[in-house]
Amino acid sequence: MTDTVLYKRNPSYIPRVAAVHDMCGYGKCSLTAAIPILSAAGCDVCPVPTGLFSAHTRYKVFTFHDTTDILPGYLDAWKQENVELDAVYSGFLGSADQVEIIQRLYAEYPNVLRLVDPVMGDGGELYPTYTQELCDAMGALADGADVLMPNLTEASILTGIEYPGQDIDDATVTSIIDKLLSLGAKSVVLKGIDRNDGKLRNYVATAEDGADGKIELPHEKLPFMTHGTGDAFASALCGAILAGRGLAESAQIAGKFVRDAMVSTRDQPHYEERGVSFELVLGEMTALLSR
Repeated sequence: MTDTVLYKRNPSYIPRVAAVHDMCGYGKCSLTAAIPILSAAGCDVCPVPTGLFSAHTRYKVFTFHDTTDILPGYLDAWKQENVELDAVYSGFLGSADQVEIIQRLYAEYPNVLRLVDPVMGDGGELYPTYTQELCDAMGALADGADVLMPNLTEASILTGIEYPGQDIDDATVTSIIDKLLSLGAKSVVLKGIDRNDGKLRNYVATAEDGADGKIELPHEKLPFMTHGTGDAFASALCGAILAGRGLAESAQIAGKFVRDAMVSTRDQPHYEERGVSFELVLGEMTALLSR
């Protein structure tokens, strides 16, 4: 597979990204990650809040407000103001109806990059606010996605296969990617394969080269886990793509960014619940603009 550049960056232009995600008051994920990480990569982040949480769903106590009812008017106002966009980056959704909100953006901005993180769950389990209806609706975003970036739980939901766990062999990776590409995605970044050998692996493949042409991207696995790494990875991946880097290079950059962020995370209080602390390594994203 040759490394595909999805966005040719004009050094004097700041690309505008609609970030369709929830907002958490406490806990590092979704818009709390997307806004600073994409901004550090030189992007103008335009949030479309899909829900408001007091804290993310790993906490025992959290409040959730579904914003579906306000989003049509929100986008109507954008349309009246002739808001321009270069990319739509979607993640956590508050309801099945919000898939139509994203599809509306695709219709009104037909030339945008479609960057889809199909946030639904992890470790074989759905997030608490997700329903089967919402999971079924999420699959519609795979068709036509310029980049579809699921973890193994989300890949299983999208393809209808049984969750295989994190330790899967190369043939299984190829089979899963093939099924994801068959949904209509133009490229896939499959995240989080863990073979218990001290490395985490992500895989990149395009519809043009097929699953057999996938690229393996290993990173050091640290001896602890924390919340929010998926959102940090996806946001960094999108930032690197919009900095003009190739897709496989962007995935490599995102993996390193998350690994380096986790090193500083371990020194923060309550990091297991609060999530990955990326603030001290945002310079890695800013550095993408230097060439």
